[in-house]
Amino acid sequence: MTAHLKAVEQIRDSYAAIPDDAAPRLAKATTNLFRFREPTKTASLSARDLDQVIQVDPETMTAEVQGMTTYEHLVDATLPYGLMPYVVPQLKTITLGGAVTGLGIESSSFRDGLPHESVEELEILTGDGRIVVARADNEHADLFNAFPNSYGTLGYALRIRIKLAPVKPFVRLTHIRFTDADKCMLALSEICESRSHEGEPIDFVDGTYFGPGELYVTVGTFSDKAPYTSDYTGMRIYYQSIRTRPRDWLTIRDYLWRWDTDWFWCSRAFGVQQPLVRSLVPRRWLRSDVYRKLVGFDQRHGVTARLDRWRDRPVQESVIQDVEVPVERGAEFLEIFQSEVGMTPVWMCPLKATQDWPIYPLEPGKLYINFGFWGMVPLPRGQQDGYYNRLIEHAVHRLGGHKSLYSSSYYEREEFWRLYNGDSYWPVKRAYDPGGRLLDLYDKCVRGR
Repeated sequence: MTAHLKAVEQIRDSYAAIPDDAAPRLAKATTNLFRFREPTKTASLSARDLDQVIQVDPETMTAEVQGMTTYEHLVDATLPYGLMPYVVPQLKTITLGGAVTGLGIESSSFRDGLPHESVEELEILTGDGRIVVARADNEHADLFNAFPNSYGTLGYALRIRIKLAPVKPFVRLTHIRFTDADKCMLALSEICESRSHEGEPIDFVDGTYFGPGELYVTVGTFSDKAPYTSDYTGMRIYYQSIRTRPRDWLTIRDYLWRWDTDWFWCSRAFGVQQPLVRSLVPRRWLRSDVYRKLVGFDQRHGVTARLDRWRDRPVQESVIQDVEVPVERGAEFLEIFQSEVGMTPVWMCPLKATQDWPIYPLEPGKLYINFGFWGMVPLPRGQQDGYYNRLIEHAVHRLGGHKSLYSSSYYEREEFWRLYNGDSYWPVKRAYDPGGRLLDLYDKCVRGR
């Protein structure tokens, strides 16, 4: 904690020294955002000394964690105690602060909601330069409630106290195939409502859409013992196993990071799912942050775009989104997505918010399905970049859903503030950033400043 207090003083002094005409921007070693911004006059705030687990308390089942600590680091600190965060986002380098201010989800979200719903306390550097401790029951409760989905526009999380849940050493997986999307959505609804499958309690639920006639629901159950464990950190690929292995076993650590090795399925864009290439790539490079750096390099230098022009291929649009749709409209969304976009696979993760969060207004207690899809799609002749993303935005909101803001968005200003509850956001923004030193949510997430 002494080191943490020193780091807090350092970042507060650095923030105070930034000229008024330079927008502050947090400098992090990793990022999982897919909003690539044009270079502007900014001043970086270093977060290198804010990436540690301060304490794990097995008695209270809580952890004190600095804001830039990755979930990989936190999980390595909690598992020796038989504990884990209630919701562990899929990728190792997602930070605690990022998951709180930018949301997150995983296969325990059908029961435990979003990562920030197990947060008890936030220490925040606010837009006006103060350091405040916000909780749901103190004088900064308005900031505590508005912080999720604020994407650093209200301040930066410096320290987080998070609740932990008990775990067992292994997870037993069952992959259930469906050939009809309506029946798949009905099964997801029944499993999440009963928290069981075939009479046995379940601890995790997600699913994968490979096409209109091939969908899988995967349920996971904690176990003290396992007859064997699979390893998907080397030559074998997790998402491919879903189609061939109805039953599987993983250690709890490997289960939590089952998607990271191949960035779900997106590693195929880099050729590393080819056996020969994969055999030559060191295991330490098979992880999401390496792939994200390659995408960033391509974005900065336009390598893919140049190759497409050279090969006379159609211009492609980046379609990287996570959206939540009510479970009863899930099959309808998949039909629209298949017809209009046609990208597969698609991740399906059930989510039920445990309470109302004003800046990401999901209905508490209502079951949504998060659909995640990430890739490039050739643009139809005559269409401009943004065609598919706008189409998806319109479909999601027409179906009563909501969209995460970690990647490109195309809303008009009035529509955006209606969907993301500007009436709740702006009073908090004016209270903690009255001078507007930090960008507002629309300028940051839609205008890409």
